[in-house]
Amino acid sequence: MPHYLLPLLAPILLLAAAALGLARSGRRPALVLVVAEGAAIAALLVALGSLALLVLRGAGDSGLIGAAGIGLSVRLDAVSATMLLLVAFVGWIVVRFARTYLDGEARQGYFIGWLCVALAAVLLLVQAGNLVQLVGAWIATSAALHRLLVFYPDRVGAQRAARKKRLFSTIGAVALAGGAGLVWLAFGTSDIATINGLARAGDGTWVVTAAAALLALAALLKSAQFPTHGWLTEVMEAPTPVSALLHAGVINAGGFLLIRFADVMLLAPGVLAVLAMAGGFTALFGALVMLTQPAVKTSLAWSTVAQMGFMVLQCGLALFPLALLHIVAHSLYKAHAFLASGGAVEQVAAIRRPGPVAVPDGVAVGRAFLIALAIYAAIGAAFGLAFGFGQKSPQALALGAILILGVAYLLAQGLADAAPRPLTRRTAAYAVAAAIGYFALQSAAEWLTAGVLPPAPSPGRLEWTLMGLAVLSFGLVAVAQALFPLWASHPAAVGLRVHLSNGLYANAAIDRLLGGWSLRKAS
Repeated sequence: MPHYLLPLLAPILLLAAAALGLARSGRRPALVLVVAEGAAIAALLVALGSLALLVLRGAGDSGLIGAAGIGLSVRLDAVSATMLLLVAFVGWIVVRFARTYLDGEARQGYFIGWLCVALAAVLLLVQAGNLVQLVGAWIATSAALHRLLVFYPDRVGAQRAARKKRLFSTIGAVALAGGAGLVWLAFGTSDIATINGLARAGDGTWVVTAAAALLALAALLKSAQFPTHGWLTEVMEAPTPVSALLHAGVINAGGFLLIRFADVMLLAPGVLAVLAMAGGFTALFGALVMLTQPAVKTSLAWSTVAQMGFMVLQCGLALFPLALLHIVAHSLYKAHAFLASGGAVEQVAAIRRPGPVAVPDGVAVGRAFLIALAIYAAIGAAFGLAFGFGQKSPQALALGAILILGVAYLLAQGLADAAPRPLTRRTAAYAVAAAIGYFALQSAAEWLTAGVLPPAPSPGRLEWTLMGLAVLSFGLVAVAQALFPLWASHPAAVGLRVHLSNGLYANAAIDRLLGGWSLRKAS
């Protein structure tokens, strides 16, 4: 229907601002800065209008502007409306921040122009109603990001990161195009809503499984999963607004792709299992390396690697509503963290430390984990009496257990013998709040996406094994992290910290495998 074309206004306005920025690419282009921020605000208003349209008229499609399944079309539903609001809001903040951050740069207009192109491409991606538009916007997003990554062409690290990103993006784009072609072949249409409807009512064939595998590969490469994560940890060589921009639907576009084709992915349980394993390992790996990084922005980058792994794990467990919720929460938090990273050192230095740090022993750690699990079970039971606990899928309960094990680490600090009583009460409150927040947000996400995203299916033997392995792995890492102060001075721990701080040399191995760019550049 024609009124569903409203979301298309957002990328059109940003592309107009981008054209002006690229035409006036020099220092302090006043008109460009005003127009770019105005376009970003207008895009946010369009996203809000699209949400109002969804509430008033319900989900729908605009129809295709083109022929033979090739052209532009808009799919407006809970997923696209959420992503439109997220991208437009974060994009506006980034454009406004870049206006001051890059003041005086010789190519400020050039940067603003490509920043607007990237935002426009992501907005076209998240509202895509057909396969061709989705693939085209996916490629355009990577192309615009490459221009931003090499904004400082004399920085060797930036060039190395951009080259790796372009290689992985090219492979991912080929995989996505191949997967889209197989999806078109299997379902006979390029309309995404029709494809998901047919997949929900159909059975998996080898063509659908192959298509799901290619879509999964594209998602893994887009979201910097191990071992292709190295470019993301080196993106610090680009201006800070680029790091924040990544969280406006760029680095998490892989998760969006899996969510958008959730019904297709459910027809390939083996592919979902691979996603769960790859995402779970990346999450654990990134979280451990993050703890050893001395630089604020580098630590944030490794945190993003871990969070993207957790997002892929959620998709692998078929918890697509929770994955969408995770994208929103992580994007808002991490974009702010990067933009505020300049003052992080001063904020940490200003913290007043009243005395020695409370170090929990083994007994305190054990009590903390038992108490955290008891709190989780009690809150879950309370929600069950009120809202139907039996309706919660085993996958969702396993994911909640993983989250509460992370909270148990904080609880252990409060149960240490030297911990002051207010700290003990505060950490216990954190555990209760985390459990309540998880069940409440999970219920809200499932309610908002009902009818758009499929519920998690009943787990089979493979799924139960993966869930048990995930809970056990995350639990062991949480326990080791809580006990780390007790054995931090051991030579083996010191050596392990050195290896972890270098990312277990996985990125160096990828550099060498791909041709040793850094060595050739240095020579």
